Amino acid sequence: MTTRSYDVVVIGAGPNGLVAANHLADAGWSVLVLEAQPDVGGAVRSARDVDPDFVHDTFSAFYPLSAASPFLRAMRLEEHGLTWAHAPAVLGHPTPDGGWALLHRDRAVTAAGFDAAHPGDGEAWLALCAEWDRIGPALVGGLLTPFPPVRAGLRGLAALPSVGGLSFVRTLLTPAAELGRSRFGGVGPALLLAGNAGHADIPLDATGSGLMGLLMTMLGQTVGFPVPVGGAGRLTEALASRLRSLGGEVECSTPVTRVDVEGGRATGVRTADGERITARRAVVADVVAPRLYGGLVPTEDLPARVVKGMRAFQLDPSTVKVDWALDGPVPWASEPAYAPGTVHVGDSVEKMSEAFSQVAARAVPAEPMLLAGQMTTTDPTRSPAGTESFWAYTHVPQDVRTDAGEGGIRGVWDRDDCERFADRMQARLERLAPGFGSRVRTRRVLGPRELEARNANLVGGSIGGGTAQLHQELVFRPVPGLGRAETGIAGLYLGSSSAHPGGGVHGAPGMNAARAALAHARLARLNPQTWRR
Repeated sequence: MTTRSYDVVVIGAGPNGLVAANHLADAGWSVLVLEAQPDVGGAVRSARDVDPDFVHDTFSAFYPLSAASPFLRAMRLEEHGLTWAHAPAVLGHPTPDGGWALLHRDRAVTAAGFDAAHPGDGEAWLALCAEWDRIGPALVGGLLTPFPPVRAGLRGLAALPSVGGLSFVRTLLTPAAELGRSRFGGVGPALLLAGNAGHADIPLDATGSGLMGLLMTMLGQTVGFPVPVGGAGRLTEALASRLRSLGGEVECSTPVTRVDVEGGRATGVRTADGERITARRAVVADVVAPRLYGGLVPTEDLPARVVKGMRAFQLDPSTVKVDWALDGPVPWASEPAYAPGTVHVGDSVEKMSEAFSQVAARAVPAEPMLLAGQMTTTDPTRSPAGTESFWAYTHVPQDVRTDAGEGGIRGVWDRDDCERFADRMQARLERLAPGFGSRVRTRRVLGPRELEARNANLVGGSIGGGTAQLHQELVFRPVPGLGRAETGIAGLYLGSSSAHPGGGVHGAPGMNAARAALAHARLARLNPQTWRR
């Protein structure tokens, strides 16, 4: 058999892998992307497998980080079929008394809603937005570039005095559970900030959660929470289309079983059917760290510090996601002033904190915080007029020790566990939207097992590539001393969410990996000895 050869082989056709592949193809490299699943997308896919008349996003759904990503914007994916849609309101958080905390893309509308509930909060909201205008771009830039973010860091330091200096640093370090109370008198802003912090797995009373809540909330305020028209998969399909237009190749249903390492250097990959494909310059792995280190790369080929560091690698919690095809809109007890695309379900900041604490204590939460999406409200192409394509997900422990509720959920996540927990989730929605259950024509439950079966990177239903808590971020991601795309093996680059800066559909891990490969190739031309090491 003739061995095929490319400048770079990319393992995984998720957004990070496709961003890396596109950037390397832009640089003139020959590129092959190998994907285990039948379709491209990774955790950015959609299908009509819940109900043939409905499009449901299998995993992720809303993309503020994509809208903010300079890498994705520069690729002009609109020329390859991508169109964005926005709901009337970005985000809504219903309360048990029938109220709503609403985030609207027009900050004046958001502020007016807060001020009506608690005079003075509108002015405080606009002041927070003004601070973000001055320093937010530097923070986002620092997040999406390799560590340390020198240029973005200098821009942030220059802007810091204009936003209050150390007082703003204190804001960034304030846990999400306290952040809203420290700057606002009403409950609305606090609910939005804490709920947005819940998109990561950082406890709401821990340092780092406030930064996450502020980041996601301000992204919602400035770029919204957009969705691809027609389904999440249109985003990764556009990336694949762009790559093919540059001469890159994508092969699906082709699992990679090994990365070949010779003399401390990655030289190619082997596929499940036994083919060996040579990578002349690099291998980029859009693969979760535990699947790469000690998996595709045998332990004996790994540097000792990577082997040692992976012993302490921590996944983020598991996930249970429920999709509903509804034959009418969600019957909220009171209609919000503007229909939100994203909905957070948590009775209060305290109740959300309690749910997070139960997960951390390895208990299935009794009243889980839900992240939900009204997809037809956001993009009318998702289902027939008058219906709603709806979903909700929540976190559960990777290793369940007990059930904090009364459902007797064991944590083995077989069909019985999944359906019982989905009933618990649906009951929470029913309290806020009486009659919700009567509008369900189809329900699908994806537990940790099903999520991993559809994407091997979602180990145990982990959707973040590893915990986002501070002990596994920056120079500690995925193991202490790395913090960049380099793996300790020449020519092999980690381009998944297990690498800095972590989860989210922004393409940064893939772009960082591609840039590192290009930089090392330039260095090799100047110093061939470096290339051989």
